Amino acid sequence: MAKKYFRYLPDFDYVSRLPKAQNISDYIRVKNLFKRTKIAEEIFSDLTFFTKYQVITDERPDNVAFKVYGDSNLDWMVLLANNIINVQQEWPLEHQSYYNYLINKYGSDAALQNIHHYETREIKNSVGKVIVPEGLEVASDFSITFFDTGLGVQQTVSTEIVTEITNEVYENRINDDKRNINIIKPRFVGLIIEEIEKAMKYPKGSTQYVSKRVVKGENIRIYE
Repeated sequence: MAKKYFRYLPDFDYVSRLPKAQNISDYIRVKNLFKRTKIAEEIFSDLTFFTKYQVITDERPDNVAFKVYGDSNLDWMVLLANNIINVQQEWPLEHQSYYNYLINKYGSDAALQNIHHYETREIKNSVGKVIVPEGLEVASDFSITFFDTGLGVQQTVSTEIVTEITNEVYENRINDDKRNINIIKPRFVGLIIEEIEKAMKYPKGSTQYVSKRVVKGENIRIYE
């Protein structure tokens, strides 16, 4: 995540473990990487703050941030808007990485064409009512019998109702779904940052409290 994000992280005085530290009052000030915020629920659930975006080809979060906000350092804003924590797993993989992932998982190009599962095609009766929706995962020999009110007869549908989904198609769907993300509209970025800055401040009352931006760890040291 871009360095600009870390500017908003509060600090943590961590008891020094360096060899030269001789006193339990020796601390090292570091960024509190465990302090994580998220967009307030009232904002996250309000669609007026967001717009849809489709990640194309091999775009990274910083590429999207530059395109939308004119600042690649706002890549963390792109991730925050989609509650993405693990970029490697939750962001669409670029072409070569995606291919490597497939081969590592399935073993070969040929194995990508093996059947992963079967799904239903959409089936309607004679008056246009959907009897079986598209995309239900079923067994290869799935069939259905129904009474067609338009024809006044009972019908059984079997072979034409099922389609094969290969490993490649299955994985492509997952990777492509990741391309459909939410983007915070540029005019609301300042508001989001203000909310983040408030959320990152430490509350008073703790014995570890130093300031709104700093807390101190327990000064316990074990000597051998």
